[in-house]
Amino acid sequence: MALYVQVQNNEVKQCWDTLPPAGVGNDGWKNAVEVRPSITAHRQGYTAHTFDLATDPVQIVYGTYNIEVADRKNGMKANASFGFQQEMQKQMNDPTAYDPAKLQAAKDAVAPKIAAIEAATSHDDLDALM
Repeated sequence: MALYVQVQNNEVKQCWDTLPPAGVGNDGWKNAVEVRPSITAHRQGYTAHTFDLATDPVQIVYGTYNIEVADRKNGMKANASFGFQQEMQKQMNDPTAYDPAKLQAAKDAVAPKIAAIEAATSHDDLDALM
């Protein structure tokens, strides 16, 4: 995908994925590219970007950060609970559909998943649960 940045007074004023039409006030547009370092899935993420105006095309550079095991566990527990939450919401939206057995089954299905996630102590342990 093509990217463009408008540079004025040595700072980026705008960043677009289409080149605006030429005209008054639309000067200073340069080609730009995103530079994203490789990351390890589920263990790292991208930080906010900076601009390297000394390069041509201008580089939109992203950093990385490490995802803590505890943060990853929280996300995995939320995902594991989704089926239960969905069943509970369905029953709340239609009181005539209340079925305690279905709700209990959804709760029972999520319990071992949550226990396994909580027992994990490393990214490798969490990877094994995926």
